[in-house]
Parts: sequence; C-alpha cells; structure tokens
Amino acid sequence: MAERLVILSDMWGAKKGLWITSYLGYLQQYFDIVFYDIQQLSNLDIKVYSEENIHNAFVDGGIDVAVAHLLKKEQEASHYLAFSTGGTIAWKAAKFGLPMKSLYAISPTRIRFENESPEIPMKLVFGENDNFKPTIEWEKKMDINIDTVSNFGHTLYSDEKIIKKVSKDLLDQVTRIPTKAKKAV
Repeated sequence: MAERLVILSDMWGAKKGLWITSYLGYLQQYFDIVFYDIQQLSNLDIKVYSEENIHNAFVDGGIDVAVAHLLKKEQEASHYLAFSTGGTIAWKAAKFGLPMKSLYAISPTRIRFENESPEIPMKLVFGENDNFKPTIEWEKKMDINIDTVSNFGHTLYSDEKIIKKVSKDLLDQVTRIPTKAKKAV
C-alpha cells in the first residue's frame, strides 16, 4: 500500500503552478497523493489578482482559515510536501495537532516569525537568495537545520533540478528504515 502524501501549493495555487505537474509526474506512482490549492483552502476572494493582494489576503487571516480547514479535512497521518505559504500552513497545522508523519517544506515564507516548532520529522529548504529565509540565529534557536541551495531564490521549488531532487528525497524517505532523529528527515 502506497504512503499518503499531502501536497500544499504556494500562494498562487493551481493558477500559476504548472510546475506542480512535474512533482505529480514523479511521485504519483509511489504515493497516494492529495493536493490542496491553498487559495481554495483559505477561501480567498481576491478582486484584483496581484502578488501583493494575494500575500495580504493570506497574512490578514487566510493562513489561519487554511490551517482550520486542513485540520478538519485531514485526519490520517500523512507525509506533507508544501511550498512557500503552503509550508507555513502545514507548519502551523502541525503545531495544532495535524497528524503528520513528516514535513518537507520548500521556502516556507512566514515560519521565520514562529517561536516554536512542531515535533515532527521535517526538512526545510530555502534558496540562498531567498529574502524570506530565516536567519541563522532563528535556525539555532529553533534547533533546526535548514538546507540552503546555492544560486537560487524563493521559487527554487519550480526549477526542474530541484523538483527531481525533492522527489528523490521523498522517495528515499519512505523507502528507508526510519531513524530516531528528532528534526531530520
């Protein structure tokens, strides 16, 4: 029986997420996949579709709505793959008790404002040039190791090389014998 993988989009959802089909292509034969467009999960109603308006809608309550909906919809312990704001939503939902086997979050924008982390195996990946990457001080305070990818910015998750690496990491994760490492996947 295939492991269950819940995927949370970035703030653009399916509208600008053609890259997500590459992840699905690599992973669907190995995982039972559930995909959430986080705009839909957040019930966003945006009149003027711009990056600033979408961002503000998430910050002004959309993240909390998405967390609440995710907690209602997901009862089965699963692996999570989340991008940008989707990573923030998964992080917060895990802190509220979402049953999560692991979290693989790429560029989770707003976790840098968090003061405690969920007690789950996780892997956090940021581009070296990502303006939303947590500081080294935050990383040490939270006792989390962040993987930093050289020469990439915030949307590194949409690059084919990164898509292949993340997909391989996830497959390796579910096919190896589990370790007892607290925060490493």
